[in-house]
Amino acid sequence: MAWFRKHLLTFAAMVTMTILLLPNVVVAIYSFNKPNGRFNVELVRFSLDAWKHPCGTSGICDSLSLSLKIGLTASLVATILGTMIAFALGRHRFRGRSATNLLIFMPMATPEVVMGSSLLALFLNIGMSTGSLAILIAHIMFCLSFVVVAVKARVATLDPRLEEAAADLGSRPLTTFFRVTLPLVAPGIAAGALLAFSLSFDDYIITNFNASPNSITFPMYVWGAAQRGTPVQINVIGTIMFVVSVAFVLGGQLVSARRARAAS
Repeated sequence: MAWFRKHLLTFAAMVTMTILLLPNVVVAIYSFNKPNGRFNVELVRFSLDAWKHPCGTSGICDSLSLSLKIGLTASLVATILGTMIAFALGRHRFRGRSATNLLIFMPMATPEVVMGSSLLALFLNIGMSTGSLAILIAHIMFCLSFVVVAVKARVATLDPRLEEAAADLGSRPLTTFFRVTLPLVAPGIAAGALLAFSLSFDDYIITNFNASPNSITFPMYVWGAAQRGTPVQINVIGTIMFVVSVAFVLGGQLVSARRARAAS
């Protein structure tokens, strides 16, 4: 009984991780399946056909390319703007700071259906047509909040004495920022960028409101394909995206561990 209480937290963490990762394992397994019909819901026989021809289904790679372009662009713009906003909110006191904090959190608290329909109404009222540009602007807007939160949390933990020490040693403000402040905030910026890309790449509701027939993203393609039969290539692309995401996370952990060992 004492052993169970001692390892209860570890056991709970393992169960939680298993539940979270099990769907990804199922997706990976079914990426090697060759179903008899259109629906990839039953394991029939092992096959590498989908991995050899990931673009074998019409339109799947076009939608994936569009999602990657929008995701990368939205995460880049949101990371740059969000980092500047986080430094402004975390380091300075100015009129309207409380209102700015409230505006930053509003996209996170607003239901996606409300946000998607509101953005659609806004674009139509200003004479802007739906499509890739409208999707990009919408993604930047809701990704911005998550970047600000991630970077601001990192900025709040910075020790100002490190920057003061650099100034005492004759470092200019710009040099101090790039040599001291930015490396310390880099983990928060990287976390915000990865979160922004994930949210942008996975979004369906807001994208569906602001998309056009010529701007079908990967989540929209998956939803449409599920009505007619899910191609195995969807599982292949999902597995690749999962593996790449895990590789980025593990790479970041290795870099952090090396820096910690070097600092000690």
